[in-house]
Amino acid sequence: MATMGDEDLSAYFRMHYRQNLLALLRKFRLTEEHSLSPFTRLQEKKKQARLMQKALEVKEEENDKMRIQALKKATNERERKMQKESELLRAKRNLEALKIKHQKLCNKVQKYSIFNKYLEDVVKISQFEEIQEVIWRYKTLVRMHKDLLQSRQGHKEMSEQAKVFLDQYTAEKEAEILQYKNELVQLQQRFDKAQSDILPWEARWADMQNTNAEKTLKLGTIKMAILNLFQCMSVQLKANLNVPVDDSHRQLNMIQLFIQDLTDISMEVKHKDTKNRQRASIPTEL
Repeated sequence: MATMGDEDLSAYFRMHYRQNLLALLRKFRLTEEHSLSPFTRLQEKKKQARLMQKALEVKEEENDKMRIQALKKATNERERKMQKESELLRAKRNLEALKIKHQKLCNKVQKYSIFNKYLEDVVKISQFEEIQEVIWRYKTLVRMHKDLLQSRQGHKEMSEQAKVFLDQYTAEKEAEILQYKNELVQLQQRFDKAQSDILPWEARWADMQNTNAEKTLKLGTIKMAILNLFQCMSVQLKANLNVPVDDSHRQLNMIQLFIQDLTDISMEVKHKDTKNRQRASIPTEL
């Protein structure tokens, strides 16, 4: 639908009002001829002119409103037309795309029609009764193959991860073995040093053993002498002292007591003998 421009619409309304204004002016002239006085006619003309001016202004406002509404309507019509044209263009494009897609599908159907014949032959020579069963079986096998590949991939990843762990473990154990070897070398060095230090200690140990043997022999001789003295003392005392044969320490104590007693007795005898001698010498002098 064609729309009228702003300038054309304004010109239309101006022409329309001018024609009406001329008709009103003619009517005013006819009215003036019947007027009673020039002054009254003049006042009446001024009044009519003011009314006409006011009517023209009101009419101009209405015309402006109508013009604005007409412009809005024309704009809306233009927008709807553009929208419809855009939708029509989009529909044409979609239709063209669908046609292309349909043609491609037709080409695929034509291209794969040989497989339908192949599937029909498969159904004839197999246990399947329909083509759909063959397709389902194929999809099942494809899914199983996919699961198998995923499982194989999972095992492969686990194997690679296990290999990484094994390499890490091997590296750690090799480091530990190297550390143990170093410690073993240090221990061997210490052992060799200890072996070199053993010879002097063995010599000293042999000397100590020889010394101990000599001391043991001397100790045995001393014990035998103590035992002999103890037995002689027992014979002199004519008493059984009940002292174990191997208790040399107690035997020696008793021997010391016996000697002390003998010493005391000897001292006492000597003291009495001295007194007796002194007493015996007094009469002789008188």
